[in-house]
Amino acid sequence: MTEFPGYPFVSRWFAHSGRAGLRQHYLDEGAGQPVLFLHGNPSWSYLWRRPVLALREEFRCIAPDHIGMGLSDKPGPDRYPYDLAARVDDLDALTEHLITAGGAPERGWTLVLHDWGGPIGMAWARRHPDRVARLVVLNTAAFPHPRGERVRPLLRLPLRVLRDTRLGARLFLRHNLFARGATWRPLGVRRRMPAAVRSAFLAPYDRPEHRVAIQRFVHDIPLRPRDRSWPELQAAGAALARFADLPVLIAWGLGDPVFDRAVLNEWRRRFPAVVPRLYRGAGHYLLEDAHDDLVPAIRTFLRTSPLPGA
Repeated sequence: MTEFPGYPFVSRWFAHSGRAGLRQHYLDEGAGQPVLFLHGNPSWSYLWRRPVLALREEFRCIAPDHIGMGLSDKPGPDRYPYDLAARVDDLDALTEHLITAGGAPERGWTLVLHDWGGPIGMAWARRHPDRVARLVVLNTAAFPHPRGERVRPLLRLPLRVLRDTRLGARLFLRHNLFARGATWRPLGVRRRMPAAVRSAFLAPYDRPEHRVAIQRFVHDIPLRPRDRSWPELQAAGAALARFADLPVLIAWGLGDPVFDRAVLNEWRRRFPAVVPRLYRGAGHYLLEDAHDDLVPAIRTFLRTSPLPGA
């Protein structure tokens, strides 16, 4: 397997029997209370390399690559639905496997959420509220965007082009522009990525047929009630109140052009007792820009936040 800098982990795969045996890649490092890391688009479990290294001596760190992403299988759209409900079903199947066959506990799970990991993770949590013990929220949402269809003017036209035009399809599939752009300043990061790290983020998406999931994630963004994944997202947002008494860490890169202050303020409204950690010099990939402070903060949060009933 290709070596990725700072990613010295054992790769594991789970074959989804309900999806014609599609294999989902995941990390399962360490022992102890389970910490479930859920990435978004266009990243993969490589995003979590630093916190997994820092936590695996004390916690069981589980970091899947969504189907079509990272080192997981990359089916065409004729073999996989590429919508939010499918992502939640996949996570359900993987976690059930880890509980029934992998020795993971039924309760005491910490969710670490970034980008699409928020909707996926909180929709899963809505199905299994008793399993969730703590939340770590990093530049994500688990509710419809507070601006609705009125996304920031700077993003409205690019999003329309990417979602609705042939040019958008070319930019996604032929030029890999979305994944490349996420590694550039100031779109995804505020600090320049080292070339080897940037190559690692892009490595799974080395040819057009391996970029379908990146495109489909953008197509699936629920902006209005008629969008396919709107009901799942709406239900996840409505369920957030069930987790209001849990320990929650919110950390935010303020240079994120998509998950902006409006999204952050919605988290603040939902969890008013939480004081977020704000990083002015960090963008969307805040674990790349602010890892020196953020990774120790996550470790301290997990060490000092007792599990319910403990």
